[in-house]
Amino acid sequence: MRRRTFSTALIATAAVGSVPLASCSSDDSGSGDGAKTLKYWASNQGTSLDNDKEILTPELAKFEQQTGIKVELEVIPWDSLLQRILQATTSGDAPDVLNIGNTWSASLQATGAFLPFEADQYTAVGGKDKFLETSLGSTGAEGQPPTSVPLYGLAYGLFYSKKMFADAGITTPPATWADLVTDAKQLTDAAADRWGMTVAGASYTENAHFAFMFGKQNGAEFFDDAGKPTFTDSGNVKGLQQYLGLMSTDKVVSPSAAEHPTTNDMIADFTGGKAAMFMGQNNSEATILSNGMTAADYGVAPIPILDPLPSGGQRVNSHVAGINMSVFADSDNVDGALQFVKFMTSPEEQVILNQKFGSLPVVAEASSDAAFQTENLKIFNSVLSETAAPLPMIPNESQFETTVGQAMQDLFGRIATGTTPGDSDVEAALEGAQQKMAGGA
Repeated sequence: MRRRTFSTALIATAAVGSVPLASCSSDDSGSGDGAKTLKYWASNQGTSLDNDKEILTPELAKFEQQTGIKVELEVIPWDSLLQRILQATTSGDAPDVLNIGNTWSASLQATGAFLPFEADQYTAVGGKDKFLETSLGSTGAEGQPPTSVPLYGLAYGLFYSKKMFADAGITTPPATWADLVTDAKQLTDAAADRWGMTVAGASYTENAHFAFMFGKQNGAEFFDDAGKPTFTDSGNVKGLQQYLGLMSTDKVVSPSAAEHPTTNDMIADFTGGKAAMFMGQNNSEATILSNGMTAADYGVAPIPILDPLPSGGQRVNSHVAGINMSVFADSDNVDGALQFVKFMTSPEEQVILNQKFGSLPVVAEASSDAAFQTENLKIFNSVLSETAAPLPMIPNESQFETTVGQAMQDLFGRIATGTTPGDSDVEAALEGAQQKMAGGA
């Protein structure tokens, strides 16, 4: 078992709640010749944890055949991944290599627990210039060597059911936010439990992402230029109300969606005919198809933006989303870990894995492959390059996601029981989130 002495200040403020500790490193993870077992924590990218294992296991076997290095895989769901990582930085029980949400890059970098990628490390994984510049922008704090490299690229879009739209006489996807609400109301029949939209109201990560996007549209930021939180800015209150209002005032989302902890629950509403639209990342397509829909059954469009934009509002309908890979600095087999990162980010594996997971390659050579030139993926690529904004690369970004996301989860819960939060309620929730972040609660 490895022991760590990394900084705990950030971890104490970010680790909200309790989760199980990771298991100890395997006995044969010793240093030396590189032909040692690596422990790998993968994030849930597929339709289920088992689906991830089915996709990754043959690729890990391929890596073992090429290098002699065995990889022990654990797939961790998103609702516990950040907590597991944070606890691993101090517990002494950690993997060698892991996936992280790219928005957490600077937060995790600040712990000091992860291997910096400087010239030698980039060379070991195939060179910095193989990665897309946009994806490299979310790998760590500006001016410091990053502690992660891109693995999967993602962006948000609006998925809509062609059949439900046709049945309602709607011929095109909504172009503005007002259009989206109008269409969603036309598509909603609460008595029949059919809804215009669905959300993952109990997912703190999804909630925080939409708070960021809609705050931007309403001319607000969650942090000022010095990194000081500005959660209660009026534009952030309006942004949260824009999203929460789908359930509270527009009444186009089922109250039961307040209890959806994962995007897979939301997608099940969509593929089951319970909801006509949802806002999700491009890797949602794999789950949609796994659930029985065909590519002809649904369409994709950019998430509509407020029109006109409020004063100071920005045309943002996604954050620069994606998954990165990091290596623990005190791994007993750093060389082997870097070999594994090189393998996973090779053009060949990028084509295989991103195609199966429905994500976008982060390596230029792979992104030009024909598999990623479909109409839907072109839309996501356009969003990523034109109307996506990076979440702040600051040490307390992950705390923003947990505190704001959980505050929104609580608000959704109140809405589901019949309460309609006013602006003052939303502002109070954001104030509470800001105080929790500052106090480490």
